[in-house]
Amino acid sequence: MADMDNFKEAESFGINTPQETTGFPLKGCNNLDWGMKNRLARIFGDDGKSLMLACDHGFIMGPTGGVERIDLSIVPLLKYADCLMCTRGILRSVIPPTANIPVCLRSDAGTSILTNLNDNVVIAAEEAVRVNASAMAVMIAVGDELMEAKTMANLYHTVDIGQKYGIPVMGVTAVGKQMARDAKYFRLATRMAAENGANIVKSYYVEEGFETVVASCPVPIVIAGGKKIPERDALDLAYRAMQAGAAGVDMGRNVFQSTNPAAMIQAVAGVIHGGLTPDAAYEMFQDLSK
Repeated sequence: MADMDNFKEAESFGINTPQETTGFPLKGCNNLDWGMKNRLARIFGDDGKSLMLACDHGFIMGPTGGVERIDLSIVPLLKYADCLMCTRGILRSVIPPTANIPVCLRSDAGTSILTNLNDNVVIAAEEAVRVNASAMAVMIAVGDELMEAKTMANLYHTVDIGQKYGIPVMGVTAVGKQMARDAKYFRLATRMAAENGANIVKSYYVEEGFETVVASCPVPIVIAGGKKIPERDALDLAYRAMQAGAAGVDMGRNVFQSTNPAAMIQAVAGVIHGGLTPDAAYEMFQDLSK
């Protein structure tokens, strides 16, 4: 293991010096091949930002509130999203192939909320190719003594698949009961994901020091929407994350559990792509809800 004697905490993040990109808008992606860049461009678009709609909750939670009927709750929202994050089962059974939306395929599965979470395995390599996925998402449990090594192995195995077929991989940072939700933790978890080959990292936003999380991760970060909070607060969360350098959000419950999901996803898009302030976005949400 690394020698931890006289270990020096990270402190020089170059916050005011963006990582250089040449010929492609997403940081850390200059040297990828054409297929990788094409799939990433579908997710992030011309402005290098993305509003991802997550509905993969059922693979560990079952039919939780808002996704009891994905055909009724999620499919009508697809026209407002840049990318859909879902499982292969939902994709094949519910999502119309004519929707023409980039898919970030949940590519690991295992235990549920009834047992110990994070004990996952990776699906077959060919599955992402069969469903024309634009990215594959795999969770990592940094700090989980039982599952850290296994989930990290899942990630680099999926990266091997992605490199073979030209499909980007999103490393999803899990936060368990024993894991601290602070910038120091997320600097570690996001950097480990990128170091092991993730092309995108999904992280949580933290109030203090999130800009250091973004700066020290050499690939784009999208934030998780997390648990359901009031609409104005969720819009503020998205705004602050974007201001700190995030490349987008992967929001689920704060959209599909909203009092008006269609209005909410459009308001979030206003923050991500239109640079709306939380107040302006919330006003938009209220207007669309009338």
